[in-house]
Amino acid sequence: MNVVSKRAELSGHIQVPGSKSHTIRALLFASLAEGTSHIRNPLGGADCVSSSRAVPLFGAKVDTSDPADWIVEGAGKNAHLPSDVVNVGDSGSLLYFMSPVAATFEGWSVFTGDESIRTRPVMHVVDALRQLGAEAYISRPEKNAPPLIIKGPVKLGCTVVTDGRLSQYISGIMMAASRLEGTTRIELTDPKEVPFLNMTRLWLESLGVQLEISSDYRHIAVHGPVTFKAFDRFVPSDWEAVAFPLVAALITQSEITVDNIDNSGSQGDSAIVDVLKSLGGDITNDTEKNSLTVRKSRLSTVHLPGGELHVNLSGYPDAICALAVAGCFTEGTIVMEDIGVCRKKETDRIEVMQAELRRLGADVESGGDWISVHGHSPVLEDGSRNPEFVLHGGTVESYDDHRVAMSLACLGLGLPSGESVTVKNAECCAVSFPDFYAVMNKINAGFSW
Repeated sequence: MNVVSKRAELSGHIQVPGSKSHTIRALLFASLAEGTSHIRNPLGGADCVSSSRAVPLFGAKVDTSDPADWIVEGAGKNAHLPSDVVNVGDSGSLLYFMSPVAATFEGWSVFTGDESIRTRPVMHVVDALRQLGAEAYISRPEKNAPPLIIKGPVKLGCTVVTDGRLSQYISGIMMAASRLEGTTRIELTDPKEVPFLNMTRLWLESLGVQLEISSDYRHIAVHGPVTFKAFDRFVPSDWEAVAFPLVAALITQSEITVDNIDNSGSQGDSAIVDVLKSLGGDITNDTEKNSLTVRKSRLSTVHLPGGELHVNLSGYPDAICALAVAGCFTEGTIVMEDIGVCRKKETDRIEVMQAELRRLGADVESGGDWISVHGHSPVLEDGSRNPEFVLHGGTVESYDDHRVAMSLACLGLGLPSGESVTVKNAECCAVSFPDFYAVMNKINAGFSW
């Protein structure tokens, strides 16, 4: 479907769905655990649904009939090699988590997915699994992408040396290592997305796994084996999803409250609050009520060193889309750095965001691992209209990337009256934020489709 976005003033309270990252981890760990686990407030997005359909191949049973409480009867000690080809849908997390775990079993496993997944790089996974003693192959020699074929089991007491720029397969190796006798060591030459590795560490430790991790995450040791026990967990709200109503409120100079946010510190994307506050965003985090209130703000870099904001997003690269849109409404320049991994997501998000923002009149530049946005606030310091603000409406592509779709839809809300943005194939937001447009309309976004 195509979604039309135009000028709006937001108000009221909004709640975002549960974390995709936590939900997929919960499903995988519950499937391997002894006993019956409850996953409360799970994200019902497409990637999590794909995960709920795939983990039973280990021998678990998953009941998702209650959207607020998914029940998993774990396979425990009876867990086995995936009993069929594993179709991960469009979930890179599931692909990179589940394939190393499958390699701990004796026999062949095959991993594939939708058209997008069959373009995602997997040679780094192949190399890591081979270092662990498994056989691993890409079915199409000319393509660094699934289908991925693996033969286990991996050997005990191995050391893996890899760059670690993509965190998901490192998390997968950590998960797999918890099943192995002895100590598995992981040496990372260039670790990125470290908050996601920390999330995996917290999950493993809560399930009784002993780990040793250096402060820079270059050295990881996992001691196994550990048989997980069933658990009852509440999935915290998704900070990656919070970014969109947060940015939408700031660029429309609105006031909203985001309820039930996660203040546990387990999600690196919460750092976007401090980034936006550094631009002048009036944002209050009530840690007692777990709510985030955004008030009318004028975004600017004028008070920052050199009049620019340079932000390293290696820990939370999924923020690139929302922050790039915020940059279009900021007086000054925002440079997002160390984001080369964004070229290996659902799309090349650096290239895609540059192309689509330019289509709407934005001044955007990019390089191998950075993107800069030279923006203008819609209003001057005295509140009058800024004549240098030249963003306009138009029709843009989502490229079936959920974060691209939501960020561009939010951009339309801040345009001058009479302008609108049409986002094509906007339904892809269901991957991480089901009913995004309807939920946003409850705070007066006015999206139509």
